[in-house]
Amino acid sequence: MGHSILIIDDSAVVRQQILATLRTAALFETHLEAADGIEGFKAALNQSFDVIVCDLEMPGMDGFKFLAMRNAREDLRDVPVIMLTGREDLETKIRGLDQGASDYVTKPFDPAELVARVRVQLKLKTLQDELKKSNQLLLQLSNTDPLTSLHNRRFLMDTLAKEVERSCRTEIPLALVMIDIDHFKRVNDTYGHQVGDAVLVAVAALLQGQLRPYDTAARFGGEEFVLVLPSTELMAAGAVAERLRKLTANLSFAKEGATDLVLTISAGVAVVSPGSIVNADDLIRQADTALYRAKQDGRNRVVLASP
Repeated sequence: MGHSILIIDDSAVVRQQILATLRTAALFETHLEAADGIEGFKAALNQSFDVIVCDLEMPGMDGFKFLAMRNAREDLRDVPVIMLTGREDLETKIRGLDQGASDYVTKPFDPAELVARVRVQLKLKTLQDELKKSNQLLLQLSNTDPLTSLHNRRFLMDTLAKEVERSCRTEIPLALVMIDIDHFKRVNDTYGHQVGDAVLVAVAALLQGQLRPYDTAARFGGEEFVLVLPSTELMAAGAVAERLRKLTANLSFAKEGATDLVLTISAGVAVVSPGSIVNADDLIRQADTALYRAKQDGRNRVVLASP
């Protein structure tokens, strides 16, 4: 996707001069202009820009007010703003830089200088965007199980602690479902670890596909998975677990060569009820105890923790 620039100036002549200069430099695919600060700010809200060139002195909303409005919007703070001014005094420039301007160009401007200053800000913005993407990717990787692409245990514990606190504070129920693949070691021993990995991936995809957007599915470790279900009472969470248990039995691994593999899961369900005072570890312990009972009772079943 090409770069874009917004030019804000109450002089149509100046805007056209800037447009002609920048189009010759071929730095941007999209060039948009605005006749005043208000029109420019509306444009910035409706479209993403890599650089903004803004006149300092304009009727209605001047450059300083535009910077203040830009600073109030988190989604606009990283967009570099080059101020245009006919003033030479240092005090004005310092004030603009203090308020978030990235650079200044004095009118009447030299075309080569304008292009050079815009090019620098565009390069900085591009590097900044690339760094953000890298950081977001690193954050995602740090919170994701590499095999199943579900959230990992660290993300789960952070999320669960917040959800439990919110549930206790608001007295809105919160359910936790712990799921274990039955006889998973036997799967690895009989069919090999590649099939075992395929089983984990398939179960993870099944869990994720059955949840609401605000639910959380995570790999707890090995063949164990955890579901965090906000605003869900015990019986409703049990019904979710039971539905997942039945769907798991329908999974096929013929493509992996395990045509006779029939998969089952066991699940333990616990809930933070209105009026409860618990923490994340308490809830996990309750669900884990229910899961242990499910295994002791013969596996391939859902057990609800005592309220």
